[in-house]
Amino acid sequence: METVKKHFFSDLGVMLGRSMRHISRSMDTIITVTIMPIAMMLLFVYVFGGAIQTGTDNYVNYLLPGILLIAIASGISYTAFRLFTDVQRGIFERFHSMPISRSTLLWGHVLTSLVSNAISVVVIILIALIMGFRSSAGILSWLAVAGILALFTLALTWVAAIAGLSAKSVDGASAFSYPIIFLPFISSAFVPTESMPSVVRAFAENQPVTSIVEAIRALLSGQPVGNDIWIALAWCIGILIVAYFFAMRVYKKRV
Repeated sequence: METVKKHFFSDLGVMLGRSMRHISRSMDTIITVTIMPIAMMLLFVYVFGGAIQTGTDNYVNYLLPGILLIAIASGISYTAFRLFTDVQRGIFERFHSMPISRSTLLWGHVLTSLVSNAISVVVIILIALIMGFRSSAGILSWLAVAGILALFTLALTWVAAIAGLSAKSVDGASAFSYPIIFLPFISSAFVPTESMPSVVRAFAENQPVTSIVEAIRALLSGQPVGNDIWIALAWCIGILIVAYFFAMRVYKKRV
């Protein structure tokens, strides 16, 4: 047991490298996670942007936070898929027969999600800069944005872990992400909530994506964040804690 604990980080590095190699060899993952959100950003900016009234001169500045969240929501579905595949193929049982820390199997997938989604976010921001995105944010504001996106990614990744470990089919493992991807469309990610019908507006203003989007948008534009950042952090941390608890329970029962 002492040997297993001593080599926890080396075991974790091996599991992380294994999962990252799976992503690098899967072109459909790269296309879905990176290219599709970029295509959506191009569509909304250059096709719909002229007809959407947001009170800002640069629509890509307004749109970018929501696109980043959609990209992350798309990316975490592959975490559920990879976990489901490992369970079905008996990969976990094989690794558990070796003298390694069992938790590194799950954490390897979680950290892979964090790394791969971070790469997608960077690529999307670079494309947004080419499209005219500009930010007056300082280094601390950018670090705050990175922290919020990392927490959002971790929270959704642990939700994905629950789906991947408990699903009965491949479709079931990834289907959970569809409602999450749809949430930004019923928020302030694309248009101000003031333009929505009262019932839709009430939902949009009280779901997690709106507060996260508003916090990121304010940080990137150098504006006062207000309570949005605390609400966003509360949502991310709350979902993260609850999802982690249930994911670990499912993991222990499954393996």
